[in-house]
Amino acid sequence: MNNTALTEKHISLGAKMVPFAGYNMPVQYEGINAEHNTVRTSVGVFDVSHMGEFILKGENVLDLIQRVTSNDASKLYDGKVQYSCLPNEDGGIVDDLLVYKIDEKTYMLVVNASNIEKDWNWIQKYNTKKVEMHNISDKTSLLAIQGPKAAEALQSLTEVDLASMEYYSFVKGTFAGVSNVIISATGYTGAGGFEIYFDNEYALKIWDAIFEAGAPLGIKPIGLGARDTLRLEMGFCLYGNDIDDTTSPIEAGLGWITKFTKSFTNSGALLAQKEVGIKRKLVGFEMIDRGIPRHDYEIADNEGNIIGSVTSGTQAPSLRKAIGMGYVNKGFDKEGTEIFIVIRNANIKAKVVKFPFNK
Repeated sequence: MNNTALTEKHISLGAKMVPFAGYNMPVQYEGINAEHNTVRTSVGVFDVSHMGEFILKGENVLDLIQRVTSNDASKLYDGKVQYSCLPNEDGGIVDDLLVYKIDEKTYMLVVNASNIEKDWNWIQKYNTKKVEMHNISDKTSLLAIQGPKAAEALQSLTEVDLASMEYYSFVKGTFAGVSNVIISATGYTGAGGFEIYFDNEYALKIWDAIFEAGAPLGIKPIGLGARDTLRLEMGFCLYGNDIDDTTSPIEAGLGWITKFTKSFTNSGALLAQKEVGIKRKLVGFEMIDRGIPRHDYEIADNEGNIIGSVTSGTQAPSLRKAIGMGYVNKGFDKEGTEIFIVIRNANIKAKVVKFPFNK
C-alpha cells in the first residue's frame, strides 16, 4: 500500500484510513455529512496526492496531446486548464484528466490515481514524435482546498490575488514560503476553491500553514467520502463508476469535451455515434420513494423491464434526498421520466432530473 507524504498526519488527526487506488487514504475524520457541509458552507482541505501528474515537453507536445485527448487543447493559453478525456480505440474512455498549459512547449496532465500506469503507457504508445515525458506522480503532493471561503483562508499565504483568478486557470508562485508551487483555480466539488501542487518535501510545512491561516474560518480536513458526495451532487463523473473503458464520452454526456474540429483516437466512430444517436445515456435521478441507490443496482421501467443500471448513488447531504446517476436506454432519458431502482427485489420509484442536482 502506498502512502502520501501526509499519511501519518491523517492518522494523527484520527482519520479513518482505507485502501484507495493502491494508496492508504483518509475516507473521513468527523463524519461524511459534517465534512460535506463544511466544504459547501466554509472551507475544507483534501489530500489528493494519490493523483497522477505527467509533464510533457517538446516541439511536438501539442500534436501529441491533440491526438490522444478528446478536447481541443489548441484553445489553451499559458496558465489555462482544460478538462478532457483519453478515448480508447473501442468507443470507451481510458481516463478523464486535466490538461495544464504551462508554456508553448510544456504541458502537465493530471490523471486518476488508479490509471497512472495505464495512462502513461497509452500516451507513450502514441508518442511517435519523441515528446519528452516525465512521470512526476511519486514526488508530487496535491491538496484541494475547497469551499466558498477558500480564497479568504489562503490569501495570507501568497501574493497571488486568489479572488481574481479565473476558473480553470493557474499560476506558478510562492505559497507558504515555498517557491514553484502551482496554484490552480480548480476542484471537483462544485463549491469553488483551489488545488495546489508542490514537491513532497514541503507537504507538512504547507499543510500546517494552511490550517494555521484558515483556523479563524473553521477550516477542517476532509476525507474521500465527502469528496464523493460533493462531486455526485454536481453530477460530475467518477472514473470506474460512471465512465470507464466501455462508456463513450457521448453516452456519458461529455460531448462538450469531445471536439470534432480535429482528429483524435477513435474520433470517426464517436462522430458517427453523435450523428446517428446513442442507444443509452447517463442520466441523473432523484428518488421519489424511500431508498438509497447504489452502484450496479438495476434500473427498470414501470412494467418491470430492466432498462439500465446505477453507476453512483447516495443520500445527498445538501439536498436531504437520495440521488443517483446511471445509464438508461434511449427513450428513458428525458427530464421527468419515471423510472424504478431495483433495491432488494423491490422496484423503488425515482425520476430523471437535470444535472447538477445541487443548483
